[in-house]
Amino acid sequence: MATWQLAQINIGTMVAPKGDTAVAGFFDALDAVNAIADSSPGFVWRLQDESGNATDLRPTADPDLLINMSVWADVESLSAFVYRSNHSDLMRQRKQWFLPFKGSFQALWWVPAGHRPDAVEGFGRLWLLDRYGPTPQAFGFKSAFPAPVMEGC
Repeated sequence: MATWQLAQINIGTMVAPKGDTAVAGFFDALDAVNAIADSSPGFVWRLQDESGNATDLRPTADPDLLINMSVWADVESLSAFVYRSNHSDLMRQRKQWFLPFKGSFQALWWVPAGHRPDAVEGFGRLWLLDRYGPTPQAFGFKSAFPAPVMEGC
């Protein structure tokens, strides 16, 4: 069994509130994209509320900020989902649904197998990436670090 798994967070501020026609396409596609993630090789877990996604969670005071967090077996599995599944079709449209973001909107990091990160941990990883750039504690796809060799974070 793997000792380490890959956690990820990505956040974005919607151009309009949920229910507005300007973001309807995003919300219409969300269940299908989540189903692709759930059935993807290497998928372990994703943050969800009672609706089956995380769009009603409010980790900040901004009601239009959405959070997505998940855990994967490795960078390759997450990359395959993000860039080589139907998820990539949705990503190409993100500029019509999300405002430009100042700072890091995505971070990856290694967690002990079985760990499920929360929003506070995820926002901390985004801060680390903004403050220090890519490190083993927070990185992106282009600057991915290997899983730790020894036990512990």
